[in-house]
Amino acid sequence: MQQTTQTKTPLLKFMLILAAATSVILVFTLTPWNIVPTLVTEDVSVIAVTDYGCVGESVLGYSVVVTDCDTGVGDVISATFYVPAMDQNGYYDRIEGKLTMVNP
Repeated sequence: MQQTTQTKTPLLKFMLILAAATSVILVFTLTPWNIVPTLVTEDVSVIAVTDYGCVGESVLGYSVVVTDCDTGVGDVISATFYVPAMDQNGYYDRIEGKLTMVNP
């Protein structure tokens, strides 16, 4: 009589590969393309002068602190700062347009 042995498939190994593949798919579909900060340089209007530098307001509505600043309130200076990419690429506008179609 001949003995046969059956080996089980490595379930743990399969589950780990499946979890890794799912993680990669989720990272590339859900994340940061609209959240990753992008570097923006724009002219800001100085609204306050503090010990740390000048505080300016950007066109996008962000408060920006410029450390090396020798200007006064009301002057326009150039500032470089990070903003979420969705503010730059119109992502909010597309979402808002879809919401107005759903909610009349």
